Amino acid sequence: MYTRPQNAPNHKTAFNSRGWVSLDARQPTPPTNNSIRRPPKSGRHVDRPAPVRQDVAGPRRIPLPRHHYVSLEDAEVRSFANEDPRHFLGQHRSGVVIDDFHRAPFLLTYLQELVDHTARPGRFVLIGSKHFMPTPVGQTFLEGYATLHLLPYSFTELASLPALDVSALGRRPPRQRPPGKADLMETLFRGFYPQIHDRRADARGWLRDYLQTFVERDLRQRVNVSDLEVFRLFLRMCAGRNGQLLNLSSLASDAGVTHTTVRRWLSALVDSFLVFLLPAHRRSFNKRLIKSPKLYFLDTGLLCHLLRIRSPEELRTHAARGAVFESFVLSELLKARLHRGEEPGIYFWRDSAGHEIDFVIADGERLTPVEARSGQTIAGDFFTGLEFWRELSRTREAVLVYGGDRSFRRLGATVYRWSDL
Repeated sequence: MYTRPQNAPNHKTAFNSRGWVSLDARQPTPPTNNSIRRPPKSGRHVDRPAPVRQDVAGPRRIPLPRHHYVSLEDAEVRSFANEDPRHFLGQHRSGVVIDDFHRAPFLLTYLQELVDHTARPGRFVLIGSKHFMPTPVGQTFLEGYATLHLLPYSFTELASLPALDVSALGRRPPRQRPPGKADLMETLFRGFYPQIHDRRADARGWLRDYLQTFVERDLRQRVNVSDLEVFRLFLRMCAGRNGQLLNLSSLASDAGVTHTTVRRWLSALVDSFLVFLLPAHRRSFNKRLIKSPKLYFLDTGLLCHLLRIRSPEELRTHAARGAVFESFVLSELLKARLHRGEEPGIYFWRDSAGHEIDFVIADGERLTPVEARSGQTIAGDFFTGLEFWRELSRTREAVLVYGGDRSFRRLGATVYRWSDL
């Protein structure tokens, strides 16, 4: 359950993938205003990652004061919905937030009838994981609805800071703020799932229980996993390849399963928002390009857990520290985009000669290169890729995110400390 920090600025709230997420009112286009309060027609679906049982928040925490709140996790509520779906939906004339909607997919047909005959937008707000909902073949999820993907907390939410404006990266000087108290390795190790922060839970214990729940209960609704130990091995193999080009054949061989099985399991991880396949940007500049996607975990705490990193101190000297930091930078960029209801528009770029840019942010025709380096001290080779890209593409903006505590301009690039994301 999300509790607003005592010194937090005025926030709006919306349900997150793992709890209640705080949305800074200074955010240019808060999804609670543009996406939930004024959706197309009458429906709204907040799609969250793989579900796991949680303490639900009461109606007083709903950011829609005229809406009732019901959770289909409750067996009695689910039974009522099953026995009399029209009455269940029709009783909420002022609007309703239906949590854990994936547990009652049969309501879709009845909802469609109400949506078709309702002129007021936003009457129904559905929260759940549609990828874990058995929708009949040939049936769309729901006509006349919009989807908002909400990932775990962003760093700016945890720190009660203004939301990141991805489109402004490299175009404006970094914000001048005193160094924060957050430690980078501690932040990466704990990750961003709300229950860990809101309950001040032990990260290793919570992530262990979450994985067990996800694998043993939720994943079996999505794919056929007959051997749980093999699947756990597959997860660790994926973690070991974080930040690398996706090679399904190699992954299948190392996990001891077929190519088809790996493709199906990986699709489930992507649909569950545990993993993101970062596409390659196709602008060639007359060079041969690498076109395979890269595999990234979206939560650094989960990634550390799968890599068997036992403490922030161990992460400081771990060989995967750079890859974990890359995951952090990518996930913060994705959250800033997805939580506004925008398309990611984030890629990587690599040619056959080995020249590479970690991330390329696309805003129309404008491309902004972003490099991620976990070191706390700036080194000259941090800028090598950016300088190559700028010369090749004839662009001015370039961004470097590093693990230090100062933001500034250097060698034509805007350098952001990690806490500025």
